[in-house]
Amino acid sequence: MHYVIVGNGVAAIGAVEGIRQYDTEGAITIISDEAVPTYGRPLISYYLADKIKLDTLPYRPEKFYADNKVDMKLGSRVASVSPEDHSVILESGEAIAYDKLLLATGGAPAAPEIRGIEGKGVYNFTTVAHAEALKEVIDSVKSVVVIGAGLIALKAAEGFAERGIDVTLVVRSRIMRSYFDETAGDMVVSHLEKNGLKFLQGVEINRIKRYGNGGVKGVDTDKGFIPADLVIVAAGVAPNMELACNAKLNTNKGIVVDDFMGTSNADIYAAGDVAEAKDMLTGEYTVRPIWPNAYSQGRYAGFNMAGAGKSYSGGLSMNSITYYGLATVTIGETILKDESQYEIRITEDQDNFIYRKLIFKDDILVGCILIGDIDAAGFYTSFIKNQFKLDGEGKELLMTGDPSPALWPDEYIEAMLNNP
Repeated sequence: MHYVIVGNGVAAIGAVEGIRQYDTEGAITIISDEAVPTYGRPLISYYLADKIKLDTLPYRPEKFYADNKVDMKLGSRVASVSPEDHSVILESGEAIAYDKLLLATGGAPAAPEIRGIEGKGVYNFTTVAHAEALKEVIDSVKSVVVIGAGLIALKAAEGFAERGIDVTLVVRSRIMRSYFDETAGDMVVSHLEKNGLKFLQGVEINRIKRYGNGGVKGVDTDKGFIPADLVIVAAGVAPNMELACNAKLNTNKGIVVDDFMGTSNADIYAAGDVAEAKDMLTGEYTVRPIWPNAYSQGRYAGFNMAGAGKSYSGGLSMNSITYYGLATVTIGETILKDESQYEIRITEDQDNFIYRKLIFKDDILVGCILIGDIDAAGFYTSFIKNQFKLDGEGKELLMTGDPSPALWPDEYIEAMLNNP
C-alpha cells in the first residue's frame, strides 16, 4: 500500500500517526511545496521577533519521519491529481502513483480588493518563508500597518512590536469577531494598546498609497491616512481547493468529506484547513481552520486510509492564545445569531482584564469565552464536548471558575476509571 499526502501541515502529521497505528509497513510519501518539514505556524511571530531560532520551529523532530518510514519531497508542488490512474503529477513532470491519497493542502492568504495591494512592500504572514522575507527587510522598517482582524493579524503585529517597530492594525469591523464578542474584543484591544499597539477599527480601506518608485507610503482609509514603510495583509485564508476542483471532487466552501474524512472519490481523503468536515456541536459540515481540528482530522483520515473504518465525531471550534501575558480561550459556540435561544452568564472585571462568558442551551454548556483567568478551560471543554446536563447549582459552580469533576455523570467517571 502506498499512501501519498499532499501538504505538510499538522494534518499530515496526524495522518502519518493515524496510518502507522494500523499499518506499520505501507509506504508513505509526503509532498510539500515548502522547503522545510512541518513546523508550528503560530510560532513564526516569535521567530520574526528573534525570540526563537529556526531549529525550534519543527512540530516533530527530524527522526519522526525516519522512524515512521516517511519519504519527504520538500520544495515540490503538485500540479494535478489524476484519479483515473491513481497518480499525482508534480510541476517537474514526475508522476507519483498512490493507492490512497490525502489532500491536506491547507489555505492560502486571501487577497482583498484594495488598490495598490500589488507590488513591493506588501507581505503575507502565514509561512516561515513569509517570516524569512520579512526578516530580510525588518531592520530598515520603522512603521507597519497590518490589515486584518484575526489571529494571524494580531500575531504579525506582535512580532513587529516586539522588535520596537510602530504598528497599527487596520480593521474593517472588530478584532477576532469569529470568536470574541464585543466586550472580549474591546478588553484585548485595551490590553494591547497598553503594550504599544495601535488600532483603527470599523474603517474602510481606500488604497495602499505608494511613492513614485513603487515603495509603500502608507494606507489611506475613510478615517484618515496612516503612514507605513510596509504593509501586512492578514485578511483571512481561503482553502486551497484547486487540485480537488480539477480532480472533480465535490467541493463547497472546502473539500466536502464524510464522517470518515473521505471525499467523493473512494481513494482520496481530505483533512485540515481545506476540508469541510463535521462540527461536533452543530452537526453541520464546515471549514474550521484551527490546529487541533486539523490534527484530529488528519489522524482519522490516516486511520481510514489504512482501513480502520473509524468515524470522526466532529471538530470543535477552539482557540487559545496569549497576547503580551493576557491569556484568552474560546471554546464552542461563542458568536450567536439568536441569543434568545441561549442562557448567557457573564463575570467581568475590567480593571484586572478578567472576563468569563458561559453559554448554555437546554441546560448544556455549549460555549465559553475566557479572558485573563483560563484555569478552568479544560473542565469547560469536557462539559462542552460531552454535552453534560447541568442544574442551576452546577451552572453556578461553573460560573465561579472552579468547576468540579463531581458534576460529571457517574457513568462518565466510571468509564474514565475503567479506560485510563
